Amino acid sequence: MKKLLAMCALYWVCQSGMAQDARFTVVTVDTAHQRLDLFLDDAAGKPLNSFARLAAMLQARGQRLGFAVNAGMFHADYRPVGLLVQDGKQVAPLNLADGEGNFFLKPNGVFLVSEQGPQVLAASEYPAPGASARLATQSGPLLLHHGAIHPGFNPASASRYIRNGVGVVGSKAIFVVSNHPVTFYEFAVFFRDNLHCQDALYLDGAVSSLYSTALDRNDARAKLGPMLGVAD
Repeated sequence: MKKLLAMCALYWVCQSGMAQDARFTVVTVDTAHQRLDLFLDDAAGKPLNSFARLAAMLQARGQRLGFAVNAGMFHADYRPVGLLVQDGKQVAPLNLADGEGNFFLKPNGVFLVSEQGPQVLAASEYPAPGASARLATQSGPLLLHHGAIHPGFNPASASRYIRNGVGVVGSKAIFVVSNHPVTFYEFAVFFRDNLHCQDALYLDGAVSSLYSTALDRNDARAKLGPMLGVAD
């Protein structure tokens, strides 16, 4: 019971049954009470690449990793494709270029946490008015923007992949990983209709990974670039 209470204090976990859709696993972090951090490199400046190495780094600091998820797209050297802000410091700049692939499917977006809480913005709207980001990561495409599904999504699409993303409701950052391959449109509808998000951002596909002590889950399907996590 003590262990369960400790996990609940760290973050609230919602599995697919609570979200009323077995295709998805949902983890909600309330940023008003829990600190969400963005990780990329170890102390030597080398990419962490995995939840195992992230957990080991935190353990050496006297912390325990409770939750983590991949946090946006990255190049072959694991450096972010777009904006990355850690502890208020910009590590990589905003990328508003045109190009091929999901990242460049406009509008793409930015997930950030500031003193005002979590937000998902169109990349062209960054920085948020009056908000100085403590952390931020850019990815794409946006799944939802002010309640509207991305105009490039086709309801009849046959393109299905494992996907993960993040939406925002008040002070809560809601992370979703699909348990089965889904289309972009189905993913966006889940955020809108089941989780009642107005704004949501796609994080990635093939590398989509989740770490959760409460769920006894430690995905290791691919090497990762940026990671978002909560430690106690």
